Amino acid sequence: METLVLFALLGLGSGALIASIAVGVVLSWRGSGTINIAAGAVVMVAGYLFWALRTGYFFPALTTPAALIITLALMALLAVLVELAAVRPLRSASPLAKLVASIGVLLLLQSLVQLVFGTSPLNSPAVLTEGVVTVAGATVPVAQFILAGVVVAISAGLAALYRFTRFGVATRAASESERSAVLAGLSPASISLVNSVLAYVTAGFVGILAASIVGISASTLPLLVIPALAAALFAGFTSLGVACGVGLLIGIAESLLSYASTQSWFPSQDGMALPGLQQLVEFLLIVVALWWRGSSLPQRGEIVGRSLPPVPRQERLLLRVAPVFVAGAVALVVLPSEFRQAVTVGLVATVLCLSFVVIMGYVGQLSVVQLALAGFAAFAVSRLGTEFGLGFPLAPIIAILLATGLGMAIGAAALRVRGVTLVVVTLAAGVAIESFVFANSQWGGGQTGAPVDSPSLFGLNFGPDAGMRGLDGSLPSPVFGFVALVVATLMYVIVAHLRSSDLGRQMLAIRSNERAAAASGVNVRSIKIIAFGITSALAGIAGVMYAYQFGTVSANSYSITVALTLVASVYVLGVTLAQGAVLAGFGAIGSVIPLILQKWVLPEDRVSLYVQLLIGGGLLLQLRFFPDGLLVASSVKKDRKAQTPRVLAPGRQLEGSVRS
Repeated sequence: METLVLFALLGLGSGALIASIAVGVVLSWRGSGTINIAAGAVVMVAGYLFWALRTGYFFPALTTPAALIITLALMALLAVLVELAAVRPLRSASPLAKLVASIGVLLLLQSLVQLVFGTSPLNSPAVLTEGVVTVAGATVPVAQFILAGVVVAISAGLAALYRFTRFGVATRAASESERSAVLAGLSPASISLVNSVLAYVTAGFVGILAASIVGISASTLPLLVIPALAAALFAGFTSLGVACGVGLLIGIAESLLSYASTQSWFPSQDGMALPGLQQLVEFLLIVVALWWRGSSLPQRGEIVGRSLPPVPRQERLLLRVAPVFVAGAVALVVLPSEFRQAVTVGLVATVLCLSFVVIMGYVGQLSVVQLALAGFAAFAVSRLGTEFGLGFPLAPIIAILLATGLGMAIGAAALRVRGVTLVVVTLAAGVAIESFVFANSQWGGGQTGAPVDSPSLFGLNFGPDAGMRGLDGSLPSPVFGFVALVVATLMYVIVAHLRSSDLGRQMLAIRSNERAAAASGVNVRSIKIIAFGITSALAGIAGVMYAYQFGTVSANSYSITVALTLVASVYVLGVTLAQGAVLAGFGAIGSVIPLILQKWVLPEDRVSLYVQLLIGGGLLLQLRFFPDGLLVASSVKKDRKAQTPRVLAPGRQLEGSVRS
């Protein structure tokens, strides 16, 4: 019992950090109506800034009070900058655009921190006392209680602020109806700015206090937004008290789970506790919260109508595809080996990015689980070959079907929610799959990866080690590149044609207005499940091809950061056009554009960070100046120009017209 009490109380520190992020998520929702995916990155930035000021990383070391005050001032400034750059310009944009903007902020902050401070975790100087106290026979650091008390006090103070002050009434009024708030003389933009500052300062303050307990890491702190989102969901994105309480309970539960993993009865593998159970529990909590509160989640009352990027028709597909197909085939033969491999990787990534076009561009749902589904299919191919002796084509078919089924199950878990709230469950699902499946040496790859045999049929090798060579006579063979080219072209044509099909029109109706679509006879639930099936199948195909291309599967290739980067790049170029998926695919890590940057522009070991930085910053610029996407804006402009009637000179008429 003493040990249980000890671990429960030790969970107060991480629980307080989760609770502070959850409170920040609620504040952001109240102020701007946006689910702030970057809330965990706020804690990360505060921790690194305080560490730098306290240890003299940039300037002479400051005292703890001075470093604390300056850090909080910088966090307030950061809130203002993010508000002006990523929130205020998008007040009239769609919820999807606002949510993608928060992903851009996350990518930008994370890449900047890693470029400045490195990727290794840091130990922060302690701010709170290092004393201990005995509770029920267990010796617990006093800092745990102080952290919990600080978060509870801040939440109670904020709750009182919103309940009893004019600012709180104004925030509720703007949240329910911005039009009515404006008529009453209120400024929704100013209200959103104040709420953002409160959210950033609150999360930053608790993050500084907790940094010496949980550590500072640019890879783990941003992911604390997942349990925080679970707490915010249970709070309905409105109750600060519930968000705080559930956040603390999640921290305690995860600490107890950590204790349970040390027991002999706990599921283990190779003498080690089964990995990823914490992330799996967080995912299940989010699923429970969505099923419980999904239909009652608040909707934002905004001044203007919310529009999504247009979905241009794809005309003359074969004429567009044929030259690119020929150019790709020639490139696979004549280019040097490293560029030949980069082209193949770009084709594989194109298939994956096409899945974002379907779920985001056609249905208007933000899902980030596709890369994890691709990894699931890749590991399935490996296990089917090594443990069951299944080869090509049976193994990839089964793997794709398994990935499709898993994706449809994840989609079914969020059927009670409308709009972009789907991102919460898919974000948690992606991290859970990465930690629970990929890191498991039995059904994933563990720390060493999993081997994959080359695809062969009737004695013919179709893999990258086939007998045929490029002009330079080296591997990889262009044979598998040809296979990837055919598959990518076929998937491109299918996705582009889907837009004008009956199924595509039903998807677009749901994208525009789910209630109106249901009233017109569209089975919203069925179409969503079908859309998830299509996007999951595309992800599975990409995962299988990726496994065959490299001959091994590693969990590092399917991280959630890579998934968010792909989502952002597709949205920058045009999430409603298949062409956007092609360019995003060739900009993916390991493909042509990063290879060019690596060879002639950027340091090799930092290419991925600079690409992440460029995509995050580019996304914010694109949403500000080209909110529909670069390619979509260009396509719409051409269509309007083509439809504009030509003005004729006096006395002339169109050929074939009849004189009056």
